[in-house]
Order: sequence, then structure tokens, then C-alpha cells
Amino acid sequence: MEQPELFEQKEENAEIEKVLLYALGDFQSRKKVLADRELALDRLRGAFKRAADKFEIAELSDERIAETLEKLGAKIVQVPSFVAKHPFRVTVSFETAERARQFYNETLSQEKSA
Repeated sequence: MEQPELFEQKEENAEIEKVLLYALGDFQSRKKVLADRELALDRLRGAFKRAADKFEIAELSDERIAETLEKLGAKIVQVPSFVAKHPFRVTVSFETAERARQFYNETLSQEKSA
């Protein structure tokens, strides 16, 4: 098996960011408040699963989701694993929530026009 090239890793990270932005937008489209509210990662898992299915990728690990959300500007707090099955708390900023909403809406618009 070959080592991934540097550009392949960047592409993969960009794709995962898109998947997570889509998931956060999907969460908000269901009339759920996301911005500036601490949520257990478990509350967001359904949106992440739907996004993974849509982009046809394997479901992401909790650690990968948390790491990428942090890069997107979310505040991540890890709790002990005996407290929660998915041991992270996520607080998404207003800016990231708005960016996710726009990305989600643009993706839907592109699908309708295609």
C-alpha cells in the first residue's frame, strides 16, 4: 500500500471539512439551534451519518470529527469516556454555523439545478 502524498492528505482534509459543514447545515435545517450552544457530540451524530452517506464516505470517528470541527472554529471539550459514549462536547461559533448553513444551502441549490 502506498503512502498518501502531501496533496492527497490536504484534499482528504478539505473533503472532510465539507462533509462536516454539510452535517452542521443539515442539523440546522431541521430547526435545531446550533450556534453558541454546547451540544454533546451524540446529538450531532445523526447529521454526521447522513452527511457521510451523502458524500459516500465511511463514517468518521469521534476523534476525527472533533479534530476537524476544532479546525473549523468549534470549541471542543473532551469528557471522560464513562460520562458519555461519544466523549466530546461541541460549541459551534455563530460564524461557523452561518458558514455551514450557507454551504448546505449552496449544495442543495447546485443539486436542484443539475
